[in-house]
Amino acid sequence: MKLALIGQSLFGQEVYTNLRKQGHKVVGVFTVPDKDGKADPLAVVAEKDGTPVFKFPRWRVKGKPIPEVVEAYKAVGAELNVMPFCSQFVPMNVIGFPKHGSIIYHPSVLPRHRGASAINWTLIEGDKKAGFSIFWADDGLDTGPILLQKECPVEPNDTVDTLYNRFLFPEGIKAMVEAVQLIADGKAPKIHQSEEGASYEGIQKKSNAKVNMAQPAEVIHNWIRGHDKVPGAWVVIDGKVHFLNNSILSNVPVIDDTTDFFKSGAASMDVVRLVEEVKQKCGGVQLQNEDVYMATTFQSFIQMFVRRLRGEDQEEELVIDYVTKDVNNMTVKMPYQCFINGNFEDAEDGKTYNTVNPTDGSVICKVSYASVMDVDRAVSAAKEAFDNGPWGKMNPRDRGRLLYRLADLMEEHQEELATIETIDSGAVYTLALKTHVGMSIQTFRYFAGWCDKIQGSTIPINQARPNRNLTFTKKEPLGVCAIVIPWNYPLMMLAWKSAACLAAGNTLVLKPAQVTPLTALKFAELTVKAGIPKGVINIVPGSGGLVGQRMSDHPDIRKLGFTGSTPIGKQIMKSCAVSNLKKVSLELGGKSPLIIFSDCDTDKAVRMGMSSVYFNKGENCIAAGRLFVEESIHDEYIRRVVEEIKMMKIGDPLDRSTDHGPQNHKAHLDKLVEYCELGVKEGATLVYGGRQVDRQGFFMEPTVFTDVEDHMFIAKEESFGPVMVVSKFKDGDVDGVLSRANNTEFGLASGVFTRDINKAMYVSERLEAGTVFVNTYNKTDVAAPFGGFKQSGFGKDLGEEALHEYLRTKAVTVEY
Repeated sequence: MKLALIGQSLFGQEVYTNLRKQGHKVVGVFTVPDKDGKADPLAVVAEKDGTPVFKFPRWRVKGKPIPEVVEAYKAVGAELNVMPFCSQFVPMNVIGFPKHGSIIYHPSVLPRHRGASAINWTLIEGDKKAGFSIFWADDGLDTGPILLQKECPVEPNDTVDTLYNRFLFPEGIKAMVEAVQLIADGKAPKIHQSEEGASYEGIQKKSNAKVNMAQPAEVIHNWIRGHDKVPGAWVVIDGKVHFLNNSILSNVPVIDDTTDFFKSGAASMDVVRLVEEVKQKCGGVQLQNEDVYMATTFQSFIQMFVRRLRGEDQEEELVIDYVTKDVNNMTVKMPYQCFINGNFEDAEDGKTYNTVNPTDGSVICKVSYASVMDVDRAVSAAKEAFDNGPWGKMNPRDRGRLLYRLADLMEEHQEELATIETIDSGAVYTLALKTHVGMSIQTFRYFAGWCDKIQGSTIPINQARPNRNLTFTKKEPLGVCAIVIPWNYPLMMLAWKSAACLAAGNTLVLKPAQVTPLTALKFAELTVKAGIPKGVINIVPGSGGLVGQRMSDHPDIRKLGFTGSTPIGKQIMKSCAVSNLKKVSLELGGKSPLIIFSDCDTDKAVRMGMSSVYFNKGENCIAAGRLFVEESIHDEYIRRVVEEIKMMKIGDPLDRSTDHGPQNHKAHLDKLVEYCELGVKEGATLVYGGRQVDRQGFFMEPTVFTDVEDHMFIAKEESFGPVMVVSKFKDGDVDGVLSRANNTEFGLASGVFTRDINKAMYVSERLEAGTVFVNTYNKTDVAAPFGGFKQSGFGKDLGEEALHEYLRTKAVTVEY
């Protein structure tokens, strides 16, 4: 059914969200204008969904409908008006316009307590029952026919807060949805309101809230609890007015809504005292010192406190429609939907795609296929979280505490994460546990420690005599950042980029690789459990051509971090420049040279040389794309490598004895087979492998090529698979092999094996690569910067330098 929502508040927001979940189409939301630059909660959620939102200050002037307002309403074509907590006077030509008319929520069991302060008067009058009514709106004062009513008992110590939190709010939302469904099903009653028992009481005012002490205790009790915190009951004692609450501002003679705690002299100890007194007197309320710092005026603090009492600020329970699988002696629970603004939800257009287990080619599950609209909603959520949410205002140390908590949760779930990584990417489980997941945890812990250590500096400049100057720099977050990660290390690449991004104070929208989305979505679930605020982290699975391109083009994204191929990196850089000149960091292709001299430790060179190629089945950005082996040891080196390969166990990556698992996906396997066929065609010697393994799944034989000449395709282009490409160089020709090693447009990593420290230093200084390994390989660490030269990209992951990729420097000069 096509619905128009007319109303406001968090109650209206929840009614809207639940109606959409039930499949109803909201064609328009009519709410109140923004206040102090902030939209009403109903408007916020509707705008993020792309629902048309209208913010009319009023519907009528001098009792007459405003024609342009009414016409705008009629244009949406609603079949029913749903009015949750509507505070505006809506004209009857709007109320009666839809096919099914209008229904409205009222917080009393009508006909009793008609009017705006119904909850309060329920308590003031000592009613034994409270409740709410959903009725058909008419031109009377809460006098239309009843559709649905619910009741609850009033306990002796109930307040407006407890009634609202326990019954009126949660049950009212359910009842609004139920009422709409009754109308849709043609089963909604219209029960005439009797005038018997009808009552109407005026709106509460502070001037009328004085306690009459010459009454029975029960009446006084009901009066005080019925007047709640706002406007607040008061008494006169010794000629002075006393409200029945305490204040930290004892030195301020008059406190009104605009009174600012800190401008009035409150200090940090006053904040502690206020928080602790409130918690002591209102058992169970969740309040922290930070809440006072974020609501510094009396009015904003009271509003926040009342919302907290009523449970309106509590994070709603995360609802996840898991895919579950019994695998690896456990049941893994995998989210599969887009993660936007703290919720898992289907793509806007409902599209999905299959993610496949490379071990046997079976479909694991269907994953939401995000659209441009989903990206826009995710960016909007991230921008709102950065501009107005708690993340942007949070103390850096508190931000670090949340990231530490996230790392702890990842560690608690490390076996589940590693299992998901194995079935989705083909990673050998033991490697997934140690590296894919283990290094991800280390990365978040490392950058959590950086949160409160990001510093600027003071700079001496020429003084403007007779005045003097102070110049200093500040390191500030950029805002909304986009991150696009590859499929070879799905979780680890997420961690390498997002941990630094979040530590710097940014919010993010992340696109996992289309073929490996599942650990990123499981990570999203853990961020909610860690307490990361809504909108800070958003995950949108889908295609690079659609989702990645929209990220590059989006005007509200201020930084894009990408790991992937060089051609795609160039396209991203171009789009980022044309759109809004957003900052970019790129970790791109590689053809990393590894030079093995005859004076090396041969055992280690064989072992590490194989690791440099076959680690993670060759799907490794810094894999040694070409080995240069000194002529005098070349043949022996190859013989030993082949012996080792023959002992490698190829098979199920969940088997703890497996050395070599499947390639990530079928298209990549086919590309590797073609790569090897081309190597043979060009004249290289295929010593071992070169074919798909004859078994179910996407398995490629570990492969060795020798006699590779510099002009050949396999000498210039990376395979990104388990293919060792070996060339000889003449004994003692250090400069010659250096020239050949550097004769590439790539410069991600490199390596050298030699016992001669002078030779090692000479070669490492001249290799043109962002990382040089000496007598080791693949030794990365969270504290060491990682990134390439030339067409392998620019910018760094990991280490302190990674933070600078997600920060901007502001210079401030003060004259005094």
